[in-house]
Amino acid sequence: MRKNILYFAFIFSALFYFTACEKTDEASFDLNIAGLEDLGSSYAYEGWLIVEGNAVSTGTFTVDADGNLSESAFAVSSEDLELATTFVLTIEPSPDNDTAPSEVHVLAGDFSGNAANLSISHGAALNNGFANSAGTYLLATPSNGADNDEKSGVWFLDPSSGTMMPGLTLPQLPSGWTYEGWAVIDGIPVSTGTFSAVDMIDDAAPYSGNEGTPSFPGEDFIMNAPAGLSFATDLSGGMVVISVEPVPDNSSAPFAIKPLVGMIDVNAADHTIYSMDQNLVFPTGTATR
Repeated sequence: MRKNILYFAFIFSALFYFTACEKTDEASFDLNIAGLEDLGSSYAYEGWLIVEGNAVSTGTFTVDADGNLSESAFAVSSEDLELATTFVLTIEPSPDNDTAPSEVHVLAGDFSGNAANLSISHGAALNNGFANSAGTYLLATPSNGADNDEKSGVWFLDPSSGTMMPGLTLPQLPSGWTYEGWAVIDGIPVSTGTFSAVDMIDDAAPYSGNEGTPSFPGEDFIMNAPAGLSFATDLSGGMVVISVEPVPDNSSAPFAIKPLVGMIDVNAADHTIYSMDQNLVFPTGTATR
């Protein structure tokens, strides 16, 4: 009987020892990030530690409409955390069966001591802070003929030289991202289409008329108006936006990264070139180990 008691005592002590060791193999990892958006139910954010060239997940989280993270503290391997050189934040499908990061890298930062300052401009994220971005646009509706509802379309181009030239100066985006133009009409953002090159037509023209349009990003809002709007319209007093969007994208509104914004004057004239302003307020944060 005494031998049995000693045996069970030994087993209990061993289990306690190994459990304690397992617990000490984990460490706390914290994120403090502002400016992220709610991705809806089909996607989530996921953090990754870069350890000896390999990506190690720190876990997933969501963001509510106020920008609050569903989780900001994560338990990770203490060894991985100590060896990590970089932190990367991605957007992933939810649920996600792939154990590797997607191409949609939102933020990244290198560890200096116990902290990494996260930004979109890091080489492991978008690799650009858009400081050299610029844009012009004009109001016109080439797809429904001359002098018809000319303030109901926006085109990101510049004809001031006598030749149609791109109206946007934007860096090339890494894989996982694309640009999208927007017109905010009566408070409702309406896409002008996605594009990867500023000197080519964008990917869609669901609202344009039947006549030709320029080979540049833009849209005429002539037909097929979405719910709550009527086309043709007058964009005066509204807004135009160039955003950077994840691919794929399940949102009908601009993503948090909007490098160019233009407020359309209430007295705006058609076929007149207007400048856009830089809008360099992007998601940012800190990862702490």
